[in-house]
Amino acid sequence: MEALRREDPRRFGRFTVLARFQEAASAVQYVARDTGTGELAVITAARLALAAVPAFRRRFQAEARTAERLAGGWVTPPLETGSLETGSLKAGSPEAGSPETGEDELLWTATAYVPALPLAEAVGIAGPLPERALRILGAGIAEILSRVHAGGSVLQGLAPGTVLLAEDGPRLTAFGPLGAAAAAEARPGGQLSVRLGYLTPEQVAGREVGAPSDLFVLGLLLAYAATGTTPFTEGPPEEAARRIAEADPELDAVPEELRELIAGCLAKDPAERPTAGTVAAELALEGAAGLARGGWLPERLAAAVADQEARVRALEAPEEAEATGTAGSADPAGEPEDAVPADAVPGAAVEAPEDAPATPAPTDPRATVATTDETPGTSTTNAAPGTATGTAANTGDIGEDRGTTRFLNTGPKPPQSDRATTHLALPPGLPPAPGTTPAPLPAPSHHHTYGSPAPYPAAALPPSATTAQGNNGNGNGPMVALPLPPAPSPPEGSATSRRTLIAIAAAAVGGLVVGGGAVAAIGGGETAAATDAKPPAPKPRRTLPGQPPEPRWSYSHPASESAPLTTALWRDRLLVVTSESQASAVDVSTGKRVWQRADAAKGQAAVVAGDLCFVASPTEFLWLAPKDGTVVHRVRYADGFTDLPDLQVGRLAGHSGTVIWFTGSRTVTVKAPKPKKGKKKAADKRVVQAYFFAYDIVRRAEVWRTQVPAGRAPGTPLYRVVAERSADLLVRQDAVTLTAAEVKAAKGKGSIRSFDQQTGKLRWTKQYGTAGPEAAVTGDEDGILYAGAGVHLQSFDADTGKPLWRVDGTVGSAFGTPLVAGPVLHTTERSRQVGAVERESGRLVWRRSTEVPGIGSAPALTLSSSGKTLLASDATQVTAFSAADGERLWKFQDIGAAEPKGATVSAPYRTLAVGAHIIVQRDRAFYAFPVA
Repeated sequence: MEALRREDPRRFGRFTVLARFQEAASAVQYVARDTGTGELAVITAARLALAAVPAFRRRFQAEARTAERLAGGWVTPPLETGSLETGSLKAGSPEAGSPETGEDELLWTATAYVPALPLAEAVGIAGPLPERALRILGAGIAEILSRVHAGGSVLQGLAPGTVLLAEDGPRLTAFGPLGAAAAAEARPGGQLSVRLGYLTPEQVAGREVGAPSDLFVLGLLLAYAATGTTPFTEGPPEEAARRIAEADPELDAVPEELRELIAGCLAKDPAERPTAGTVAAELALEGAAGLARGGWLPERLAAAVADQEARVRALEAPEEAEATGTAGSADPAGEPEDAVPADAVPGAAVEAPEDAPATPAPTDPRATVATTDETPGTSTTNAAPGTATGTAANTGDIGEDRGTTRFLNTGPKPPQSDRATTHLALPPGLPPAPGTTPAPLPAPSHHHTYGSPAPYPAAALPPSATTAQGNNGNGNGPMVALPLPPAPSPPEGSATSRRTLIAIAAAAVGGLVVGGGAVAAIGGGETAAATDAKPPAPKPRRTLPGQPPEPRWSYSHPASESAPLTTALWRDRLLVVTSESQASAVDVSTGKRVWQRADAAKGQAAVVAGDLCFVASPTEFLWLAPKDGTVVHRVRYADGFTDLPDLQVGRLAGHSGTVIWFTGSRTVTVKAPKPKKGKKKAADKRVVQAYFFAYDIVRRAEVWRTQVPAGRAPGTPLYRVVAERSADLLVRQDAVTLTAAEVKAAKGKGSIRSFDQQTGKLRWTKQYGTAGPEAAVTGDEDGILYAGAGVHLQSFDADTGKPLWRVDGTVGSAFGTPLVAGPVLHTTERSRQVGAVERESGRLVWRRSTEVPGIGSAPALTLSSSGKTLLASDATQVTAFSAADGERLWKFQDIGAAEPKGATVSAPYRTLAVGAHIIVQRDRAFYAFPVA
C-alpha cells in the first residue's frame, strides 16, 4: 500500500480514492471509500496500455461478468448490480467515469474490501499451513470450481496471489487468464502477451485445457500451501515444462492424510484426476464453511489480517489528509508520494530523469518466440527486436503452437442467460456466510506489508523476472507476442484462426511454473471474438444477491434424543418429527415443540384424519390429539387384520383424502403334498404372501386388498403411487425390492401397474421405452407419465405406452423425480441442473444449475404454496429459484456442528412447503423461511 501518485484518479464514480493498494499484471488496485455509505472498497483499474487492446477489453469485461455470476460462497460479490463501469479519463484527470471526453478510456470494477492475505504472502509470513487450514482452503476453492465446471466451463484463475485467506475462509479474486496473469503486456501492432501462473501436462502437450486442468492447478496450490514450494521445483528453470509433463511430484512433506488426494489432482492423465465435487467432499464433507467455524487461520496470520485492516481503515482521502496536516502520504507509515510527471496515466511507463543512471534491460534468449499472423491474406512474421526467430527448440520454449490461446465455448449453452450467482448464507446467530464479506484483490510480490521475505527468492528467478510486476508473487519470465486479427469478428466462413488470440508462454519461475495452452472462457458461449458492446443491464435486485430471507424461527432437535427419521406436516399447523424413541410435534407458527410421544416412535406420515393426526408405526396405526399428542385411537395390525396374522406393514405408498395405500406381507407355511406310494415326503415350504391395501383412516376400516408378488427378502414390496386418476392408481415398485427373477425378466426396463380405485384389482402392467427399474417416474391426473430414459426425460401416454416428447439431458447425468406444477413440469438432474418444461409439448422453458458439487442423487424439488418459488434440495445446500423464469433467488447452507471437531453432518437437506413459508431441515436443525 502506498500514497497516491499524481497521475492516479481521485474518484471512480461514487468512490473517493484513498491510496494505491497494490498492482497486478493487468491492473492497478486502489483503496477507496463510497461517498454515500462510507464503505471501503477496492477499485481495480485496468492499465491503459492494455485497455487499448480490444481483446483485453473484451476479456476484462467478460471476467468481471463472470465474477458477478459466481458471486457468493467464496467469491466476493460486487457492491452493486453492474459493478463493471467504463469511463473516460484524460491523462492526469482527477476523476474516472466523468462525462469529460478523453483519448484514453479507463476500465474499472469495484468490490467491497475485506481484510485478507494472498496465499503467497501468508506462506511467506507463517510458513506452510496446518492440515485443517489446508482442508478449508482446498474445499473452498473446490466448491467454486464445481460451480464453474457444472456450467461446462474452465476457470483458469488460480494462483498463489489470486487466492486470499480471510478470517472466515478463503476467497478467490480472479476469474480467467487476465486476472490470474503473472504478466501481461501490450506489444506494438496490437499484440497482447499474457502469462499464466501455472502449467499443466495437457498444456505442455499442446492440448486444450478442460475442467481437470483446474484440478491439476488446485493440486499444485495445495502442495505449495502445505510445503512452501511446488512439487516440481527441483531442476533448472528451462526444464520446468518437462518436469510438469514427465516427473513425479515430490509430496513427502505434504501431510499424509492429504497426500493421496493431492497426488490424484496431479495425475498426468486428466481422466484420472478427481472432480471438484469429489475433492470438496473429501476435504470437508460438511463444507468449508462448517469446518472453518471457530476460526481457521494460524495466530500469526490472524494478527497480520487484523493489522492490515487497521491500516486500511486509518486511511484518509487526500483532501482530508491536507485538512489534518498529513498531506503527501496516504500510508499510515508515512511513505512519501512518488515523484512522477503530472501527465502520466495509470499503468503507463514513466521516463527516468536525464541525469538518472542508465539501467540496461535484462535479456533472455528465451524471451520471445516467432509467431505468424494467421489472418487470411497475410504472411507477416512478428518478433521482438533483438531476438532471433525460430522454433521452440531453438529458443528453449515449449513450442509456438502451444503459445496461443483460443477462447472457446466449452459447455452447453442454456436457453436463457441467468442473473448473477447467489450467495450461500447462514441463519442469524451463526457466523456470516462465506462470500457475504467481500475480499480485496491480491498483493504483488514486491509489496510486503508486514516486512516478510518474498515467498520466492530473487536468486531463483530468471533474469527477466525482476523487471515487471505480477499479482501472483511469481515474478516474470519470457512472454510470447502474438498479433491480433484486424477485426473482432471474422466474416462467416473464415477460418477459426481469425478469432482473437492471446499468447501465453511457459517457464519456471522461482519454484512455480508459468505457462499456457488452450484456455476456455467462462460464461456459456463467451468467446474472444465477441463484440465490445456492453451487456444489457440486469434487473435491479430486490435484496443482496443470494442472501436468503431471515428465518421466522429455527428449531434444533435435542441432542439427547435420537436423530429424526421422518418429518411431515399436519394441516400446516404441526411439524411431526419421528425418531427411534418417540414422535414430536413442533408448532409451525412459532418453532416451539408442543409435545412428544413414545407411542409413535419410528412412525411415518402425519396424515389428517378428521380432527386427529394419523401416524403409522411399525406395529400399529395411531390417531393422536394434535393439542398434546394423546393417543385417541390405536389399531394394532394383529387386531385390525385378524385373518393375516404376523402382518408386516411396509412404507406408505401414498394417500388421498381419508384413504391411505400401503403394502404388507406375511410368511406362511405351505405343506407339501402327500407323496406318491414309495416316494419320500417333501419338506414343507415357507412362502411370503404380499398384499396391496387401501385403508380409510377416518372410518378406521379396510377398503380393499389385493395380493401382489412378494418382494425381495424380507418380502414386502415397496410401492409408490405416481399418479391418481379417477378410475385407477398408477403404481411403481421400488427397484430395491424387486426379486432377482423380476429384474431378469424386466431386461433393464421398469414397469408401471394400474390398480382399480374401487376394487384394488390389477388392471394392467406396462413397460415404457428405456426407463429402467431405478429411473425416476411421476405422472399426472391425465394419465401422462414422465420418466427418466437413459440421460433423457421422456413423456408417455400411460394407457397406450406411446412416447409423446423427449427432453435431452447432459452426458453422464440422469433425471431425478420431476414435479408437476399446472402446465409446467419442473425437472431435476444429477448434474445439478434444475429446469422447467411445458407438460404438453416438452418445450424447454428454462434450465439452471444449482452450482454445487455433483455428489449423490439429483436434487429433490419442492414448490412453495403459492407456486412462485421452486426449492432444490440436495446433500450440499438448498437453492431457491423463481418458478416462472429460473432466476436464482438465494441459497442456504446449514453449517452443522458448532465445534471445530464436532460430528460431521452428512444428512441431505429436505424442504416442506407450509403456507407462506418453506421449512428447511438438515438432520436435527429446522428453519422456517418466508417465500413468495
